[in-house]
Amino acid sequence: MPAMLIDYYKAIEDSSVKMLEAAKLKDWDGVVRYEGACAVLIEQLRAKATEEQLLPEHRREKVRIMQRILRNDAQIRCLAEPWLAHFEHMFEGQPQMVH
Repeated sequence: MPAMLIDYYKAIEDSSVKMLEAAKLKDWDGVVRYEGACAVLIEQLRAKATEEQLLPEHRREKVRIMQRILRNDAQIRCLAEPWLAHFEHMFEGQPQMVH
């Protein structure tokens, strides 16, 4: 059975939950891996959305899913800030590379 549009939202939420779990464990490689999975799913969602409309009964569910994804993202950012600050500090005083 082909995936419905709402299934992509659910899969993105699942990846965001895994990203948050990885961030709680300070598994930054895992965070990046799940972030990549989210990016692929978002592209698939965009492609699918050009062919298919979200069913009316799924619209409320989509809103709830998006709210949970945003909450997960906010928690991930809070967990990542100290790591990012440490990472930036490591490169202070280093010559900046321009591409």
